[in-house]
Amino acid sequence: GNKVATSTKVYNLIIDPQTLLSDNTFLEPTAEALEKVVGMKQKKLENILDKYPNSRYYVVKDYKGLSADIKKEYEDLASEDRKIQGVWFEEEYVRKYPYSTVASGVLGFCSSDNNGIWGIENQYNSMLNGTPGKSCGYYDSDLNLIKTVKEATNGNNVVSTIDINVQGILEQHMQRFQKETGSENMGVIIMNPKNGEIYAMASSPGFDLNNPSDLSGLYSDAEIQKMSDTKKSEILNEIWRNYCISDSFEPGSTFKPITVAACLDEGTTTPSRGYVCDGAQKVGGATIKCVAYSKGGHGTVNICQALMESCNDALMQMSADLGGKKFLQYVNAFGFGVKTGIDLPGEATGSVFTQATLHSTELATSSFGQGQTVTMIQMAAAFSAAVNGGNYYEPHVVKEIQSESGATVESMENTLVRKVITEKTSERLRNYLYKTVEEGTAAPAKVSGYEIGGKTGTAEKINEDHVRDHENYLVSFIGCTPVDDPEVVIYTVIDQPHVEDQAHSTYATEFSSDVLEDILPLLGIYKSSGKSKTDITLPSTKNGNLVQEVPEGGYSSQTYSTAEPSQTEDPAAAEATGEPTEET
Repeated sequence: GNKVATSTKVYNLIIDPQTLLSDNTFLEPTAEALEKVVGMKQKKLENILDKYPNSRYYVVKDYKGLSADIKKEYEDLASEDRKIQGVWFEEEYVRKYPYSTVASGVLGFCSSDNNGIWGIENQYNSMLNGTPGKSCGYYDSDLNLIKTVKEATNGNNVVSTIDINVQGILEQHMQRFQKETGSENMGVIIMNPKNGEIYAMASSPGFDLNNPSDLSGLYSDAEIQKMSDTKKSEILNEIWRNYCISDSFEPGSTFKPITVAACLDEGTTTPSRGYVCDGAQKVGGATIKCVAYSKGGHGTVNICQALMESCNDALMQMSADLGGKKFLQYVNAFGFGVKTGIDLPGEATGSVFTQATLHSTELATSSFGQGQTVTMIQMAAAFSAAVNGGNYYEPHVVKEIQSESGATVESMENTLVRKVITEKTSERLRNYLYKTVEEGTAAPAKVSGYEIGGKTGTAEKINEDHVRDHENYLVSFIGCTPVDDPEVVIYTVIDQPHVEDQAHSTYATEFSSDVLEDILPLLGIYKSSGKSKTDITLPSTKNGNLVQEVPEGGYSSQTYSTAEPSQTEDPAAAEATGEPTEET
């Protein structure tokens, strides 16, 4: 219901030099009227007449976009003095964005010729742009003017799924984070997991939609003046691109719920099955360490505890039981490796392994989110399917198209693409994700009075030399609420926070918690008394290895924590399979 982009009628000042010069008495009164109304000096007018004496149409660039009041004031003077001649005002529509920077990456903007660039403006350009009218004519043999008029057709209105209040609050939080901590890139998606509607989507930094080429907020005047046109264009395109859909990265441990869901759904694991984590797995000639390697591993854990403690060892064992063929089937079913179909331009696909390239090592590392790359929108859509009962919906930012009168021209139906897992699997996964926030690595994501479920991610980045430098990380959190029947999914990604020690997903979890606390009431989701899950004590390891039956559920009496980056023992393998990190 809030107008975030609208076309406003303005007027451009047009000079007709030939008419002005046709009578010597026209110049003086016309020049006086122009100076009085628009502030144009007579000298400027005379320069135009000297340069273009035979022109019938000269647009005065310094006097474009004038208001209707200015036009009327001038025309009133002209009606009183018939010697004011050779000036008229041409209508033009310019795009205005009342909220300036809000939702800039989603909305996009228009060029000077009113064509959309990026965002909804580009994606729905043909529907937003009407058809210009035409008026033409000729004189017949009796000098009667025969006119033909083709009326203009106004464009349609686009109704977006974006909630401007949620979007505005999200961007305020992002601006505060970037000011106080900072990062190379940052993106957040807030969506409805039940139908794919995007409530808010933002990248940082944003830009002013009313002046999209302005770099003054990011660079000094001296720096801007030194920039070549090519460099400036590169910077602007980087700012305009939507990080949430256009960039791909290794997701890290936020991918683990997908692996767990696949294994549960295929029956290759059960809620009570135990996995022994001794701190590492030897796979394909490389030793891949778990985050608890320095402490001798997590011991025996069930699948809930594997998520709670972000145990890579257990995930590698699960994926090995599932097998590469089935793993890839679920990767594809959850929408990775292809575009989601979101109605925005510039969507990337990420990269996933194929049957030919997925060997044992790649299967092991992919299970915990390393090796394959995803986009934020892919991850958000896949997670939504995992927690909403198993239904994969196509994400979208437009709800419907309306005519000028408000009639619905086209409704963007909530598209159910496919069923990916069963309701039972989804229910179990939600329970595990709730325990992960209540008692596991995602504890900072808690919001008082709400039941939050989610998973953290701390992915070690690959540097320019294509090796993992153990210095730069992409930290993230993906979560949902309420746990029993999720209505909101939030996905926060912070790429290389500007801190000395980046390997802490706390930056993303705490940020998500702060945002959720502010936006949930706006979405009609209010605080409840919460619920208490059954606390299960983590059993001891049987014979120090192998499988032990472990009761389903989490635990509270014992916790395991580590901040050690996981890695492979073989340096060569480390470059290919170096481990993301997790911490409690």
